[in-house]
Amino acid sequence: MADANAFDFDSPVERAGTWSMRWERYAGRDVIPLWVADSDFRAPPAVLEALAARVEHGVFGYTVAPDELRQAIVERVQRLYRWPIEPAWIVFLPGVVPGLHLAARRLVPPDGHLLVPTPVYQHLKRAAELAPRAHSDIPLVLREGRWVFDEETLKRSLRPESRLFFLCNPHNPGGTVFRRAELERLAGLTRDLIIVSDEIHCDLVLESGLAHLPIASLAREVSRRTVTLMSASKTFNFPAAGCAWAIIEDEALRREFSADVHAHVLHSPSVFGYVATLAAFRHGDAWLAAQLEYLRGNRDQVERRLGLPMAHVEATYLAWIDCSGLGVENAYDCFLRHGVALSPGAQFGDARFVRFNFATQRARLDAALARMRAAVERRAPR
Repeated sequence: MADANAFDFDSPVERAGTWSMRWERYAGRDVIPLWVADSDFRAPPAVLEALAARVEHGVFGYTVAPDELRQAIVERVQRLYRWPIEPAWIVFLPGVVPGLHLAARRLVPPDGHLLVPTPVYQHLKRAAELAPRAHSDIPLVLREGRWVFDEETLKRSLRPESRLFFLCNPHNPGGTVFRRAELERLAGLTRDLIIVSDEIHCDLVLESGLAHLPIASLAREVSRRTVTLMSASKTFNFPAAGCAWAIIEDEALRREFSADVHAHVLHSPSVFGYVATLAAFRHGDAWLAAQLEYLRGNRDQVERRLGLPMAHVEATYLAWIDCSGLGVENAYDCFLRHGVALSPGAQFGDARFVRFNFATQRARLDAALARMRAAVERRAPR
């Protein structure tokens, strides 16, 4: 077990005045913001050192994707997931979100149809809406304490014009690590479709004994029709640096997906994203193990102290909290009145819930939970 004390996750980090999306929205108010999914932890020392060295160099010209980063990605997915890929399969992107929107536009014809999970991180659905492309919502259901797909609804939702299935693995906001058998059934049900899998939380598995499994790693048949979207920015907390990638085995699919990338419609990653990712993959594993241990402690605090129903969080640092029994019209507003800002569930497809980002210092988390407990106990008026 990693020692979270080997790295300092407890010292408060002042984010006010740093242009933080999460903190600026409630600037000047007595509000603890635990909504947007970035953490309040400093990036690993190795990442900070690598970025400082690049700044010291002093020249920030146009940058090509480094071959050593491609190789680091190849080696990492082989080591962690036993998934053999080739460097040529990697398409670099400025972020996972642009990859989702690119997929909906480039891989589905205007008269095509998509399958989108619900609840889910909003950009999977927004990608379909803004393309715009017809789509069906495929519900996840709570079964034995885990959010899993309603496979019968998925079967019924398939149409002759269906072209693409969006997957979020691990699931955001539900926190599910999908098991091999579950992924195999999903692959079987969608065997005529392209799969676009958002796997940005792949390194944030909290549950001992579980491991992330990329759906493309199941079999070559699945890999040849899958676009796997990944980034180190969530795991190591440098999303503003801007670096993600798609792993696409099939050459024709890769060419179609990346047409706008090669045409410079979509810009390349930041040089700082390349530098940070390479440093994290080369030297960040001990820090990551310590962070996961710290996050497990935070998760356990949320599940133990809040007193509202939620699925056990197997992965991510996000709790999906059922507020339907709270007796309030709007749970987001209720908690905000008590000084905690969460993400409203309607954003992800279910207004009965809120999403709670627990990737923060333990003292701040304790303060937020105390405020939320007060809100629960007082049952704030409508």
